[in-house]
Order: sequence, then C-alpha cells, then structure tokens
Amino acid sequence: MADITRRFGWRHLRSAPTAHIRHHKRGSLAHDGTGLSFWYRPLSAALSEVPVDDRELAMAFHARTADFQDVTVQATVTYRISDPALAAARLDFYVHPDSGVWRGTPLEQIATLLTETAQQHALDVLARTPLATALVDGVAAVRERVAAGLTGEPRLPSTGIEVVAVRVVAIRPEAEVERALRTPAREQIQQEADRSVYERRAVAVERERTIAENELASKIELARREEQLVDQRGTNARREAEEKSAADEVRTSAEAARTVRLARAEAEAAREVGAARAEAQAAWLTAHGGVTPGTLHALAATKFAENLPRIDSLTLSPDVLTGLLARLNRPEPGERA
Repeated sequence: MADITRRFGWRHLRSAPTAHIRHHKRGSLAHDGTGLSFWYRPLSAALSEVPVDDRELAMAFHARTADFQDVTVQATVTYRISDPALAAARLDFYVHPDSGVWRGTPLEQIATLLTETAQQHALDVLARTPLATALVDGVAAVRERVAAGLTGEPRLPSTGIEVVAVRVVAIRPEAEVERALRTPAREQIQQEADRSVYERRAVAVERERTIAENELASKIELARREEQLVDQRGTNARREAEEKSAADEVRTSAEAARTVRLARAEAEAAREVGAARAEAQAAWLTAHGGVTPGTLHALAATKFAENLPRIDSLTLSPDVLTGLLARLNRPEPGERA
C-alpha cells in the first residue's frame, strides 16, 4: 500500500519499488511506473496500485479418483503481474486518494481465477487415475498438468498475469482410507519385526544351548578331574600307608633289636653283679668264718640297726637292763671265765 501524506489540500504519494502506480488526472495519464513519488490533488486524481512482485498462492481442494475415492490436493502457485497497465484495465486496482487503500479486492479475484483453473486441470487428471497410482505418481502428473493448463489459459495473459511456478505439495486420501492403505505395510513391517524377534530369540536360545553344553562339558571335565584327584589321593594314601608301615616295621625292628641288646646287657650286668656279690659274700663269709658267735651277733645287730627306723630316745626298765648286762657279761661256752 502506498504511503500518502496531506499538506494544505494537496496529497503526496510515495510508492514501493514493487508497486506500479498509474495516476490519471482529468482522464489523462499523469504518472505511470514503479517507485514513484509525486504531489496531486485528490479531487482530480484517479490512482491505481498494481503489485508487480512474485506472490505465493496456497490452495487446497478435494478431488475424486477413478475408483471413486476422495483425495485432498495441496498445491502452491507462484505468479506475478507482468503487465500492470493491462491488469489495471481488467481488474479493479483503484486506491482511495486519501488513504491509499484498495477499494475492491483484486488479489482475491486473481486467487479465485488461479485456484479454479488449477482445480479444473487437477480434477481432470485425478478422475482418470486410480487411488494407488494417484498416491504414487499423482504429484508429478498433477503438477505437470496444472502448470500446462495455467500456461495455456488464455484469460491469464489477457489479464496481465504470468504464472512463475507450480508446486504440488501432497495428495492425501481420507483418514480411514489412509489407515486402510497403511495397514498392509504396517502388517508387513510388524511381520518383519516379529521375524526379527523370533530370529533374535532363536539366536538367544542357540546361544543358551551352547552355553549350557559348555557348562555341562565343564562339569563333566570337572567330575573327571575330581575322579582322577580321588584316585590320586587314594594312591597317595596307600603309598603313605605302605611307607608308614615300612617305617614302623623298621622302627619296630630297631626297637626290638635295641630291647634285645638292652636285655642282654642287663643280663650280663646282672650276672656280673651276681658274681661280684657272690664273690663278696664268699669273701665276707671267709672273713667271718673264724669269728666267735658273739662277734657275729654284734655284727648282725649292727646290720639290723642300720635297717631300723631312726629312734630318737629309748627307755629301758631296770629289769631289762640288768638281764642284758648279765647276758653280755656271761662267758660263751668254751671260753674261759
């Protein structure tokens, strides 16, 4: 929209570089071009502002395929007004001289023209195309047909409109149909996922079986080694018992021989002691053979006294003492008084 200011009954217009201004004064063209700036009187001026930049028109419409399925087409058309003078003559681009606002709706008219034209060509293509083909190859087919149809539409050049590009964003069926179409693919994907799960489980089972077999083999090997260990321990125990028995036999033989030697030595010592005692006894008897009986009695009493317990005191009565003294003083038979 042009920028309009007021000064003392005059108006000043300043337009953008992308807007084409046509100024008629009293029926004559006073200014014509883009990016203009000029003064004018509002009572005698007729202004038209035509945008000359590229504009995007998004559209969405319904269509029916050859198998009677409803689809939604989303497309975008890029256009521009290549002949502003022709467009201003065919469409109402008049702007109010005081506010600069369009009095009509020229861009909506262009949008309606483009949308209906594109829809007509898209419906023509989709009406001959089954749903599955439309969903797979319909975007390119519709784009080419709409571009060709808009280019060949005679009303657009006569209105000064040029189509720059056509883009078809998507062709989508109804929600129920789309879900139904997705079901086989989802089922196939689910089957692939299930197959992967089963394969993974099979691999896991195989690995578990391998692990179990390895564990069983390890246990068998361990049992075999334990059996060997038990056998070896038995062999070691038998050998140890045999060695111990042999050692005990050797020790017993040595102790027996030692005992025999000790017994022989003791017997020899006993014989020698007995012989010595006999010799001593014989010598003692020989020595005392000519001794008087009184002397022998005294020696016997001495020996007897040596073997008696210790007597600290002895009390003798006078009768006993008198008899003992008398006996000691009595001469032995054969002796002289």
